[in-house]
Amino acid sequence: MPAPSSSSSPAASPAVAATAPDPSPTQGSGSASGSGLRSGLGPVALVISAGISVQFGAALAVMIMPRAGAAGVVTLRLAAAAIVLLLLCRPKVRGHSRADWGTVLAFGVAMAGMNGLFYQSIDRIPLGPAVTLEVLGPLALSVIVSRRLVNVLWAGLALGGVVLLSGHGGGGLGFGSLDPLGAAFALGAGAMWAAYIVFSARTGRRFPQADGLALAMAVAAVISLPLGIAEAGSDLLVPSTLALGLGVAVLSSVLPYTLELLALRRMPAPTFAILMSLEPAIAATAGFLVLNQAMSALDALAIALVIAASMGAVRSQIRRKAA
Repeated sequence: MPAPSSSSSPAASPAVAATAPDPSPTQGSGSASGSGLRSGLGPVALVISAGISVQFGAALAVMIMPRAGAAGVVTLRLAAAAIVLLLLCRPKVRGHSRADWGTVLAFGVAMAGMNGLFYQSIDRIPLGPAVTLEVLGPLALSVIVSRRLVNVLWAGLALGGVVLLSGHGGGGLGFGSLDPLGAAFALGAGAMWAAYIVFSARTGRRFPQADGLALAMAVAAVISLPLGIAEAGSDLLVPSTLALGLGVAVLSSVLPYTLELLALRRMPAPTFAILMSLEPAIAATAGFLVLNQAMSALDALAIALVIAASMGAVRSQIRRKAA
């Protein structure tokens, strides 16, 4: 699940550092250092809260999939989020070039594809593994953009996590028992997430504030609508399902976008990206607490390897810019 035009997927992104501005930390002493610590912890809390909101929203989505199906839940989420964002942003629809609208259209297509594939994935495999696989898309984008050997090594570390994921032969909800189609959907969502990041940045440069995000969300909602209707039909209009869909939209889109926007006003974007690398761990926790999706020690190790690779890739980007 962006800040509004830089982060989230149904998770969020290490590759944001590839186009982020250089951080500009300040130093202080005495009481100033204490206030600096407090001001630094505030944005961190906002980012972590946003991640918790996104992943617990995804867990809620899993719970209502028996009512509306994966495509139906995506439609409810995107439509509700689009309505809220359009009302809040009130974007102008005149005065934009064809290139502007082309960028918004591509952004919306990427958003619809990312959400659609991700929700198909978590309908088949546990939330933690799904987000772990999805994060590989932004990580690959970060490696490609940086063109540095050290990031190839970080990619190798992430690959080690994927080998554990595919090679672990445990039963139950472990990585070894992943549904192949669910895993493929998660990898596809990661690829669309990488595209989302690229077009999110381009949209942010062409449209003021969150106007481009609101318009792209509307495009994504329109794209998802036929699929949702085909799968769920009139079940989408059941009041209780509509209410739960609105809850998913608020938890997975509106609330995290707001929290991330506030955080990015107070912290460097690369630091934000490092914190976003914690998404697989938050997702695994949400899956365990809400959906009773247990993990083994190897499951946790696989997640840890992908998180470490994401953080390492972002940190190497920061050091390169600081050099």
